[in-house]
Amino acid sequence: MERVRYCGYVFTTAIYCCFMLNYFAVAQITDTSEVSALVSIKNGLIDNMKYLKDWEKGDPCTSNWTGVHCFNKVGANGYLHVKELRMMAMNLSGNLTPELGQLSHLQFLNFMWNDLTGSIPEEIGNIKPLKLLLLTGNRLSGSLSDQLGYLPNLRIFQIDENQISGRIPKSFSNLNSVQHIHFNNNSLSGQIPPELSNLSTLLHMLIDNNNLSGHLPPEISTLPRLRIIQLDNNNFSHSEIPASYGNMSSLVKLSLRNCTLRGSIPDLSRVQSLHYLDLSWNELSGSIPQNKLSNNMTAIILSHNRLDGSIPKSFSSLPLLQKLSMDNNLLNGSFSTDIWQNKSTSTSSLLIDLRNNSLSDILGTLEPPLNVTLRLQGNPVCRNENVRNIVKFCGSEAGTDKTNNSASVPGACPIHACPKDNYYEYVPASPIPCTCASPLIVGWRLKSPSFSFFDPYVHQFEQYMTRDLNLDLYQMLIESNSWEEGPRLRMQLKLFPTVGFSTFNRSEVIRISDILQYWEISVVDLFGPYELLNFILLGPYSYLNPDIQAKNTSKGPIITIIVAGVFSAFVSAIVTVLIKRRHAKYRSILSRKRLSAKLSIKLDGIRSFTFREMSLATSNFDNSNQVGEGGYGTVFKGILADKTVVAIKRAKEGSVQGQKEFLTEISLLSRLHHRNLVSLLGYCDEEGEQMLVYEFMCNGTLRNWLSVNCRGTLTFGARLEIALGAAKGILYLHTEAHPPIFHRDIKASNILLDSKMTAKVADFGLSRLAPVQDDEGVLPNHVSTIVKGTPGYLDPEYFLTRKLTDKSDVYSLGVVFLEILTGMRPISHGKNIVREVNLAHGSEKMFSVMDSTMGPYPSECVEKFVDLALKCCEDKPEDRPSMLDVVRELETIQSIFNMMPDIDTDSVDSKAKYNEPKSSSSFTDTSRDAFLSSSNVSGCYSISGVSLTMPR
Repeated sequence: MERVRYCGYVFTTAIYCCFMLNYFAVAQITDTSEVSALVSIKNGLIDNMKYLKDWEKGDPCTSNWTGVHCFNKVGANGYLHVKELRMMAMNLSGNLTPELGQLSHLQFLNFMWNDLTGSIPEEIGNIKPLKLLLLTGNRLSGSLSDQLGYLPNLRIFQIDENQISGRIPKSFSNLNSVQHIHFNNNSLSGQIPPELSNLSTLLHMLIDNNNLSGHLPPEISTLPRLRIIQLDNNNFSHSEIPASYGNMSSLVKLSLRNCTLRGSIPDLSRVQSLHYLDLSWNELSGSIPQNKLSNNMTAIILSHNRLDGSIPKSFSSLPLLQKLSMDNNLLNGSFSTDIWQNKSTSTSSLLIDLRNNSLSDILGTLEPPLNVTLRLQGNPVCRNENVRNIVKFCGSEAGTDKTNNSASVPGACPIHACPKDNYYEYVPASPIPCTCASPLIVGWRLKSPSFSFFDPYVHQFEQYMTRDLNLDLYQMLIESNSWEEGPRLRMQLKLFPTVGFSTFNRSEVIRISDILQYWEISVVDLFGPYELLNFILLGPYSYLNPDIQAKNTSKGPIITIIVAGVFSAFVSAIVTVLIKRRHAKYRSILSRKRLSAKLSIKLDGIRSFTFREMSLATSNFDNSNQVGEGGYGTVFKGILADKTVVAIKRAKEGSVQGQKEFLTEISLLSRLHHRNLVSLLGYCDEEGEQMLVYEFMCNGTLRNWLSVNCRGTLTFGARLEIALGAAKGILYLHTEAHPPIFHRDIKASNILLDSKMTAKVADFGLSRLAPVQDDEGVLPNHVSTIVKGTPGYLDPEYFLTRKLTDKSDVYSLGVVFLEILTGMRPISHGKNIVREVNLAHGSEKMFSVMDSTMGPYPSECVEKFVDLALKCCEDKPEDRPSMLDVVRELETIQSIFNMMPDIDTDSVDSKAKYNEPKSSSSFTDTSRDAFLSSSNVSGCYSISGVSLTMPR
């Protein structure tokens, strides 16, 4: 009977194969040379995330290969042709192969934000229809081929943030349609070819942060449409700035910072479009031209040169000026306060930096408005006691740059009223108050804006973006914005559906995606060039994969394909059912037996899941369900058949360390049960996969809540409750587990928060059992082991001696307490949190480093909390409290806090027992932590669901 069944399987499989061969023969309607090219391109790539797994079957155009977009009409030769390759942020490595040149109809080539190496194939120069060449953010190297200069339709040429070297080919002067040359942050060398003056359509030339040399070509001044010249951080061999640059009537921004330039500043008064001038960190000399610059000027940055003479009086009549930086020069004479008195500064910050010059007098009253920052340190006038208020502006910390504020949701709406499971949140500017909707999330970056402070232009930016996206103003929220080196302005936008709808429909998502990805947002002088960093689809949009463009083909081939495909699918289903039915009943049993044998423990109460159950729960491990990633592997949000929401931790393929951690975590968590520990629900150990299934923590990690890019805030009371919960969980491990356990990796990203903000300790992959009595009944006080853990949290004694004790966990938890109080990262920009807080504490400036987002707090409780945290972080283990003492002290602090009257934030007295934090000490953190939920109650997302791009 078994032989008959086996023969049946073989016969059915043979029929299936025949039909599949017929299917491929019928469905192959994409140009054969282009199909061959795509196969070669894939062979040159390393696809770690398996995004391109569908490239192994069917036809590129009719089977909708990921990232491949085709024309919707058959070409003259009777075949479909590839129009676009959209491969942004797919975690691809490997090389770009020469076969790219065979895609002869390609118009859009996008490999941004991957990890590609090797050179840019010269064969790309054969693709004459190519309009967008986007290779930003890889590790491409080698030189640029002359052949790339023969692309007559190329509009955007972006190769920034790579390792390209060599000269810029003169042949690039043939790019007759190019508008954007973005070659910044590479290793290009040699002279800028004067022949580029032939590029009559060029708008933006960004070649900063390279190794360019020679002289600045005066011929560039003849480019009729050039708006931005950004050449910072090159070496132009002590050449001068051509005087002809003063004739560029369309120039909006001239940035030549740190280019070893000499000579004088040209007269730019005739450049009436000029907004932004940065000539700092050069060797320019002579006086500053006195003629009045454009009324559009927002920034004049001339610091660190050898300029002398007086400050031009015309600077006092620039109505939009935000930044005047002329520090570290040889300027003399007087400074006039007319610069702010003749300017309306009510809506804009103004920074005036005149440090380290030879200014001897002040003309006018030295009482600038609050939004004016003035720095005069290092000038002779600082010694003139007759100048009123001079001391305020001559200290080493006379002022700081103004920062931008992120938008916030109005506080009049009920807390947590929007459905969290569907990623809904309030629409802040909705004409109907407290409207809930699910947004599209867009990462956006202005690559060379023509201003220094964003606040005055926020409304203008919102109008500009919503106009081009065909949305109403209330439908867009600038959730956050921050300046990056460049300077570049990075922001996260949220786009909400129109009133009356809680989500966008599919066609609207595709429409918006196309506008963003096709670079169809218009270029405005003020905001300059831009780039899409990510386009994140969560919740109700998760079903849309990264390649969301709707693809159309002619109806004839589609009908043929559907018929063949349906029949093939039918046969395939029969084969699959027959084979799987035979083996399915054994899988779970074998898996459980195999794992139980490895662990030699009881697994009662811990469920064994099949791989199929895990795949269904996560929509085949779709990226939209990914909520974290670490050294062990990837964490997905899953929904089981019984509607239970879980977190599924999937080990990396072939991870030896993962195998060990897999067994460790099951063996520990299967017998640990405490309200402050994350519960293990089950595991999967089949088909070469290792997965752990946990309860889902919808409010993410503590680290996420402490990050400055999070809109949600934690009050002092909430932070104290989280600290106490974490401490109780660890106390259980140390004293009540049998045998006791040392966690060994306590950190803010391993403390998770459930729907009620209850803290639960997670991630036991590095944990070790505490020592047990030896044959003589002696109980060692430590475990000797290889040092494991996270930098910044590691016990110094454990690091030096490899002796792991319960006090090692106490030290790590002390670091977490300091994070809770200050918002700082354990290590950031070379600073260690323990040392920084100790210094502030010792100098009686403790409250200056408290997290400003915490709101008012009782100073007595904070002082006790700080003292406890620092005791936990003592260098010597014997000087640290036990975990029991930590819990008791936190309970004492909580009792004191609960007995205090409610804080009235509108009437806080700085001398009373409640203190307002002086400043924020938080550091930006964009890391993605394991189990991090993107549906926390604050609406703060630190992870990406379906992300079309991934910025570096």
